[in-house]
Amino acid sequence: QAHLVESGGGSVQAGGSLRLSCAASGLTYSSNCMAWFRQAPGKEREGVADIVSGTPQAYANSVKGRFTASRDNAKNTLYLQMNSLKPEDTGTYYCARKRCTGKLNPADVTDWGQGTQVTVSS
Repeated sequence: QAHLVESGGGSVQAGGSLRLSCAASGLTYSSNCMAWFRQAPGKEREGVADIVSGTPQAYANSVKGRFTASRDNAKNTLYLQMNSLKPEDTGTYYCARKRCTGKLNPADVTDWGQGTQVTVSS
C-alpha cells in the first residue's frame, strides 16, 4: 500500500510563496499518476494539479500561472511550488496517487496523504 507524507505547509501573507513536498513509499513511484488536492474549511476537496511522470497534465483554473507541480522520480518525491498566494488558497493540501485519467477528480484517487495545512493571511 502506498504511503504518502506531505510537508512544507505553514502560514504566509498574501503574495508569499510556499513549497510543498510529498514523500512516497510502498509504490513504484515513477509509473504512477500523482496529484495535489486541497480542501478549504466547509468546502469540498478539489484538485489542484495532476502530474504524470515529469509533466504536469492539468491545473485548476484558480492556480494556473501561480502554482507549479513537479516530481523527482529518483527521490520518490512530488512537489508543489506555490507563488503569489491568496487568502482563498488557504486549506489542507493533500498529495494523492490516482488513476491516470488526466482529470482532477477526487473519485479517481487510490491513496491519500495525511495533508499539510496552508494558511494565507491578507
